[in-house]
Amino acid sequence: MAGRNHRKTTKTDSLEHAKEIADDWYLGLKVKQKSGELVGGKTFADAATQFLREYEIITEGQRNPRWVLRLKSIIRVHLLPFFGDKRLAEITPGLAQEYRIHRVQNGFNGRRPARNTLLREITALRQVLKTAQRHQWIDFVPDLSEPFRASTKIAHRAWFSPQEYRLLYQTTRQKAQTPENKRWRWEAEQLHDLVLFMANTGLRPDEVARIQYRDVTIAKDQATGEVILEIEVRGKRGVGHCKSTAGAVVPFRRLRKRNNPQRADRVFPKMHQKYFNSVLGELDLKFDRDGNRRTLYSLRHSYICFRLMEGADI
Repeated sequence: MAGRNHRKTTKTDSLEHAKEIADDWYLGLKVKQKSGELVGGKTFADAATQFLREYEIITEGQRNPRWVLRLKSIIRVHLLPFFGDKRLAEITPGLAQEYRIHRVQNGFNGRRPARNTLLREITALRQVLKTAQRHQWIDFVPDLSEPFRASTKIAHRAWFSPQEYRLLYQTTRQKAQTPENKRWRWEAEQLHDLVLFMANTGLRPDEVARIQYRDVTIAKDQATGEVILEIEVRGKRGVGHCKSTAGAVVPFRRLRKRNNPQRADRVFPKMHQKYFNSVLGELDLKFDRDGNRRTLYSLRHSYICFRLMEGADI
């Protein structure tokens, strides 16, 4: 069939049983012949073409155009020259490891590619093979994980202990009430409310930067009876909903009174990173005890830790 002989054992001594197995096997080969899996089957180049066609259409407007270009570049520059004429059935964990060795030994200008660079390339390879699996050109995606590598160190993200957080918001409150320079009053007040807002919502800094006044509703929580904020969040995972703790309500009311905003105005037009970093320096809170640098993101981690310490389900 398809220009070559095929052989398979039925693993039985019964002639009738063997005929049934042979019939099923033959019909399976016919299906593979129609799908192009025989005569070596589809190549990696075929799957890559199909993947790029689907990826650009399906993710249009959802992925950064620069990421799409980078992905195409990875496939064109690195994957196709190595895997392009290989049949999909030939792409095994061993061949993926040969690719890693090839990249290390043939880096640009003799330089070994960074580990993250190789991870992105293997991720692109896996995505192409998943496309082939969806179209039933292969039965499964081979294991492409990196062998021989010890588990990477777990990174603990910096947060503020309850005592450190209390010191932080008391300091920002003092600066808001008695700023060193009257011209800085608005920025000091905004920073104080930003600290309280983030530590009582658990939102990421980029999500907070996108929030408009129309996204926030002051509501009574049915479960607890507390007055909280219900927020429509637009971030890296699309549009979601956040319920704050009661501690976020007062700073939000202050923000609304101070700025007299339109509905489409941003709650925090500036994120005040430099000012925040300056306050951390004054309080000797730039780093935690393990040397991890604290940033605005640390307020999100603090929110999570506070909730866990209060007994919230993980």
